[in-house]
Amino acid sequence: MSLVLSTDSVPAGERRAYWHDAVWRTFVPLDVSTPKDPADAPFSGAVRTDRLGHLQISTVDADPERVFRTPRLIARDSAEYMLIGLQGYGPAVITQDGRDALLRPGDFAFYDTTRPYTLNFPDRFQMKVFQLPRQALGLRDSDLRRITGITLRGDEGPAALVAPFLAGLAAGATSCRPPVGDMLARNAVDLLTTLIAEHLGRDTADTDAAHRALLVRIRAFIDHHLADPGLSPESIAAAHRISVRYLHRLFQDEGPTVSRWIQHRRLEECRRELSRPGRMSPTVSAVAHRWGFANPAHFSRVFRAAYGMSPREWQGRSGGA
Repeated sequence: MSLVLSTDSVPAGERRAYWHDAVWRTFVPLDVSTPKDPADAPFSGAVRTDRLGHLQISTVDADPERVFRTPRLIARDSAEYMLIGLQGYGPAVITQDGRDALLRPGDFAFYDTTRPYTLNFPDRFQMKVFQLPRQALGLRDSDLRRITGITLRGDEGPAALVAPFLAGLAAGATSCRPPVGDMLARNAVDLLTTLIAEHLGRDTADTDAAHRALLVRIRAFIDHHLADPGLSPESIAAAHRISVRYLHRLFQDEGPTVSRWIQHRRLEECRRELSRPGRMSPTVSAVAHRWGFANPAHFSRVFRAAYGMSPREWQGRSGGA
């Protein structure tokens, strides 16, 4: 279901403040400057946001503005995302790492939340913004720094194949069922990684980068299927068309085994749910079952081992029933 934030919902005098907050909430902490004179027509802006797996897709329609990601804001919130701005209508300039990407409709550019950037929209505009964790691309930081602030023409080379796919993804995101959405998000990441590799002058992305990107996708798959008690290394490997042995190798380099990672994520979700205050808090057994623990006694043992107290003690300490 789409989340829509629009200045049409607030009085004219409050629209600029509302829009600043809407942009901040949708992306990362940002400063927004709206140059229109307050004596003129009230500022108008709307942003619709959908999510497909680990990919956030936002369509922004607004009056002229400038958006700043400053060192001060990065220090306040160091969220690590890569964003791709696909221009719908109106001109735009994305500035980062000493480069200016001039965008016309159909063009797009990458920008990175870990370093300062500026977005300049001198006229009424629409931009589709695709936001994903930096590590999802599986690329080295030095490579990511080489692709920001560069115009990728939507009618030239490989970018001409990627731009229509991204535009269609934004248009159809609302109607995608979760399994289909997850698959489309993975396809989008694969296309973007291939495009970056081509831009950097490589035939394919390096093996380490491909492994890291696959691990990110597998962890997103695990999060989506935590409630399934049948989730296992075998089912995960089959879903990603890899061998169980290769799956274990991917996790071996990161620390915990596949099974330990699944248990860790399930315990984290159970702990979060058991922290909910109020008289209507769920029972311990219901929470355990909801997150894939078939045996309540086993759940209590592993919870105590992880957090030093029983699930019921945690729930009581957190203000639950």
